[in-house]
Amino acid sequence: MQWWAWIAVGAILLGSELAFVDAQFYLVFVGASALIVGLLRLGGLDLPVWLQWLIFGVLALGSMVTFRRRIYGKLRRNLPVMRQSPAGDTVLMPTSLAPGDTCRLEFRGSSWSAVNAGNAVIGEGSRARIERVDGLTLVVHGEALGDG
Repeated sequence: MQWWAWIAVGAILLGSELAFVDAQFYLVFVGASALIVGLLRLGGLDLPVWLQWLIFGVLALGSMVTFRRRIYGKLRRNLPVMRQSPAGDTVLMPTSLAPGDTCRLEFRGSSWSAVNAGNAVIGEGSRARIERVDGLTLVVHGEALGDG
């Protein structure tokens, strides 16, 4: 394979990982391995095609197994933890909601159904705590948590 082809493939893989795809850093090591083989060829090493592919494979696999977890962990350690459920968040009640009644409300930019699962009326403009989500319905606690 020509040196420029290895470098082009490496650049495409690195660029796609960094710009478009979150492949959890696998493409970085595959792309870097292709770049290294391309640089070896550019540097004047006349390697047979089978040896180029062998070097590429050993570099890609070896670097992924050896370094990926540590480097990926260091880069991703400062990311905020993503919660799967809105349970525990509070919502602003647009209308008064009696126990067992439902209403529509806005939460995180979407319209939801909400049901009062408590024993107290939640007043209009009050905040209520989300206990859980049942399908597309927020189950809110019936005690008012304060004014909005």
